[in-house]
Amino acid sequence: MIDFSVKPTLTGERVVLRPFHDDDLPALATILADPEAVRLTGSPAGETFEPSRLRAWYGTRNRQDDRLDLAVVDRAGGACVGEVVLNEWDRANASCNFRTLIGPGGRDRGLGTEAVRLIVGYGFEQLGLHRIGLEVFAFNPRARRAYEKVGFVAEGTLRQVLRDGDDWVDATVMSILAPEWNRHRGHPEG
Repeated sequence: MIDFSVKPTLTGERVVLRPFHDDDLPALATILADPEAVRLTGSPAGETFEPSRLRAWYGTRNRQDDRLDLAVVDRAGGACVGEVVLNEWDRANASCNFRTLIGPGGRDRGLGTEAVRLIVGYGFEQLGLHRIGLEVFAFNPRARRAYEKVGFVAEGTLRQVLRDGDDWVDATVMSILAPEWNRHRGHPEG
Protein backbone atom coordinates (compact mmCIF):
# COMPACT_ATOMS: atom_id res chain seq x y z
CA MET A 1 0.00 0.00 0.00
CA ILE A 2 2.85 2.44 0.71
CA ASP A 3 3.69 4.32 -2.48
CA PHE A 4 5.98 7.31 -2.22
CA SER A 5 6.07 7.80 -6.00
CA VAL A 6 2.72 9.62 -5.79
CA LYS A 7 3.28 13.29 -4.94
CA PRO A 8 -0.11 14.59 -3.78
CA THR A 9 -1.50 18.06 -3.33
CA LEU A 10 -3.07 18.38 0.13
CA THR A 11 -5.26 21.39 0.83
CA GLY A 12 -6.10 22.78 4.24
CA GLU A 13 -7.73 26.00 5.39
CA ARG A 14 -4.43 27.91 5.60
CA VAL A 15 -1.90 25.92 3.59
CA VAL A 16 -1.51 23.80 0.50
CA LEU A 17 1.11 21.05 0.46
CA ARG A 18 2.21 20.29 -3.08
CA PRO A 19 5.15 19.08 -5.14
CA PHE A 20 7.93 21.62 -5.61
CA HIS A 21 7.99 24.01 -8.59
CA ASP A 22 11.04 25.80 -9.98
CA ASP A 23 9.53 29.13 -8.95
CA ASP A 24 9.72 28.00 -5.28
CA LEU A 25 13.53 28.24 -5.40
CA PRO A 26 13.88 31.96 -4.52
CA ALA A 27 11.60 31.53 -1.47
CA LEU A 28 13.46 28.39 -0.40
CA ALA A 29 16.81 30.19 -0.78
CA THR A 30 15.53 32.97 1.49
CA ILE A 31 14.26 30.45 4.06
CA LEU A 32 17.56 28.54 4.05
CA ALA A 33 19.45 31.82 4.57
CA ASP A 34 17.34 32.74 7.61
CA PRO A 35 19.49 32.41 10.77
CA GLU A 36 16.55 31.27 12.90
CA ALA A 37 15.52 28.56 10.41
CA VAL A 38 19.12 27.37 10.21
CA ARG A 39 19.47 27.21 13.99
CA LEU A 40 16.10 25.57 14.68
CA THR A 41 16.80 22.78 12.21
CA GLY A 42 20.33 22.19 13.47
CA SER A 43 21.86 23.03 10.10
CA PRO A 44 25.45 24.26 9.99
CA ALA A 45 25.62 28.02 10.50
CA GLY A 46 26.97 30.01 7.60
CA GLU A 47 26.26 27.32 5.02
CA THR A 48 25.31 28.88 1.71
CA PHE A 49 23.08 27.33 -0.89
CA GLU A 50 24.09 28.14 -4.42
CA PRO A 51 21.17 28.37 -6.87
CA SER A 52 22.49 25.39 -8.82
CA ARG A 53 22.70 23.32 -5.62
CA LEU A 54 19.14 24.25 -4.64
CA ARG A 55 17.88 23.45 -8.14
CA ALA A 56 19.69 20.11 -8.10
CA TRP A 57 18.18 19.16 -4.71
CA TYR A 58 14.62 20.45 -5.09
CA GLY A 59 14.50 19.52 -8.77
CA THR A 60 14.78 15.85 -7.81
CA ARG A 61 12.35 15.77 -4.85
CA ASN A 62 9.32 15.03 -7.02
CA ARG A 63 10.99 11.92 -8.49
CA GLN A 64 11.91 10.21 -5.21
CA ASP A 65 10.11 6.92 -4.61
CA ASP A 66 11.31 6.31 -1.04
CA ARG A 67 10.29 9.62 0.56
CA LEU A 68 7.77 12.44 0.28
CA ASP A 69 8.90 16.07 0.13
CA LEU A 70 6.23 18.73 -0.32
CA ALA A 71 6.29 22.52 -0.44
CA VAL A 72 4.23 24.35 2.18
CA VAL A 73 2.34 27.15 0.44
CA ASP A 74 0.50 29.90 2.33
CA ARG A 75 -2.99 30.03 0.83
CA ALA A 76 -3.36 33.72 1.79
CA GLY A 77 -0.63 34.89 -0.57
CA GLY A 78 0.36 31.84 -2.60
CA ALA A 79 3.99 31.96 -1.42
CA CYS A 80 6.10 28.94 -0.55
CA VAL A 81 6.87 29.28 3.18
CA GLY A 82 8.61 25.97 3.82
CA GLU A 83 8.60 22.23 3.36
CA VAL A 84 7.42 19.03 5.03
CA VAL A 85 9.15 15.69 4.56
CA LEU A 86 8.48 12.04 5.32
CA ASN A 87 11.85 10.32 4.94
CA GLU A 88 14.00 7.51 6.31
CA TRP A 89 11.28 5.04 5.32
CA ASP A 90 11.53 1.69 7.10
CA ARG A 91 9.49 -0.56 4.83
CA ALA A 92 9.56 -3.59 7.15
CA ASN A 93 8.16 -1.59 10.07
CA ALA A 94 5.92 0.80 8.10
CA SER A 95 7.55 3.80 9.71
CA CYS A 96 9.07 7.11 8.65
CA ASN A 97 10.90 10.06 10.05
CA PHE A 98 9.25 13.46 9.76
CA ARG A 99 10.89 16.84 9.42
CA THR A 100 9.73 20.31 8.54
CA LEU A 101 11.16 23.71 7.78
CA ILE A 102 9.03 26.85 8.04
CA GLY A 103 10.55 30.18 7.11
CA PRO A 104 9.87 33.61 8.61
CA GLY A 105 6.87 34.27 6.36
CA GLY A 106 5.06 31.23 7.68
CA ARG A 107 5.66 31.47 11.40
CA ASP A 108 3.25 32.16 14.25
CA ARG A 109 0.06 31.84 12.21
CA GLY A 110 -0.78 28.14 12.59
CA LEU A 111 0.56 27.25 9.15
CA GLY A 112 3.13 24.82 10.53
CA THR A 113 0.62 22.98 12.71
CA GLU A 114 -1.79 22.60 9.81
CA ALA A 115 1.00 21.42 7.50
CA VAL A 116 2.06 18.79 10.05
CA ARG A 117 -1.53 17.63 10.47
CA LEU A 118 -2.03 17.33 6.69
CA ILE A 119 1.11 15.31 5.97
CA VAL A 120 0.76 13.07 9.03
CA GLY A 121 -2.84 12.35 8.05
CA TYR A 122 -1.71 11.48 4.55
CA GLY A 123 1.02 9.22 5.96
CA PHE A 124 -1.45 7.20 7.99
CA GLU A 125 -4.60 7.35 5.87
CA GLN A 126 -3.14 7.08 2.35
CA LEU A 127 0.31 5.54 2.74
CA GLY A 128 -0.62 3.09 5.47
CA LEU A 129 2.23 3.98 7.80
CA HIS A 130 2.17 2.63 11.36
CA ARG A 131 4.59 5.07 13.02
CA ILE A 132 5.93 8.55 12.27
CA GLY A 133 8.79 9.81 14.43
CA LEU A 134 10.84 12.97 14.77
CA GLU A 135 13.39 14.78 16.90
CA VAL A 136 12.92 18.35 18.12
CA PHE A 137 15.64 20.44 19.75
CA ALA A 138 15.08 21.80 23.26
CA PHE A 139 15.44 25.40 22.04
CA ASN A 140 12.46 24.99 19.69
CA PRO A 141 9.36 24.93 21.94
CA ARG A 142 7.21 26.40 19.14
CA ALA A 143 7.79 23.31 16.98
CA ARG A 144 7.32 20.94 19.91
CA ARG A 145 3.98 22.53 20.69
CA ALA A 146 2.87 22.17 17.05
CA TYR A 147 3.79 18.47 17.15
CA GLU A 148 1.93 17.97 20.44
CA LYS A 149 -1.17 19.69 18.99
CA VAL A 150 -1.20 17.06 16.23
CA GLY A 151 -0.73 14.18 18.69
CA PHE A 152 2.99 13.45 18.76
CA VAL A 153 4.07 11.98 22.11
CA ALA A 154 7.49 12.46 23.73
CA GLU A 155 9.40 9.18 23.99
CA GLY A 156 12.71 10.29 25.44
CA THR A 157 15.63 12.65 25.30
CA LEU A 158 18.81 12.52 23.27
CA ARG A 159 21.22 14.31 25.57
CA GLN A 160 23.53 16.99 24.20
CA VAL A 161 23.01 15.92 20.62
CA LEU A 162 23.69 19.31 19.00
CA ARG A 163 26.38 21.90 19.52
CA ASP A 164 24.91 25.41 19.64
CA GLY A 165 27.81 27.86 19.87
CA ASP A 166 29.52 27.01 23.16
CA ASP A 167 26.50 25.10 24.48
CA TRP A 168 25.10 21.61 23.96
CA VAL A 169 21.42 21.07 23.23
CA ASP A 170 19.17 18.09 23.93
CA ALA A 171 16.60 16.76 21.47
CA THR A 172 13.30 15.15 22.36
CA VAL A 173 12.33 12.07 20.38
CA MET A 174 8.60 12.10 19.59
CA SER A 175 6.27 9.85 17.63
CA ILE A 176 2.67 9.28 16.68
CA LEU A 177 1.18 5.88 15.91
CA ALA A 178 -1.60 4.93 13.51
CA PRO A 179 -4.00 3.80 16.30
CA GLU A 180 -3.53 7.18 18.02
CA TRP A 181 -4.20 9.03 14.76
CA ASN A 182 -7.29 6.90 14.14
CA ARG A 183 -8.69 7.97 17.54
CA HIS A 184 -8.19 11.72 17.23
CA ARG A 185 -7.29 12.54 13.59
CA GLY A 186 -4.65 15.05 14.66
CA HIS A 187 -6.80 16.77 17.30
CA PRO A 188 -5.90 15.00 20.57
CA GLU A 189 -7.02 17.90 22.74
CA GLY A 190 -10.39 18.33 21.04
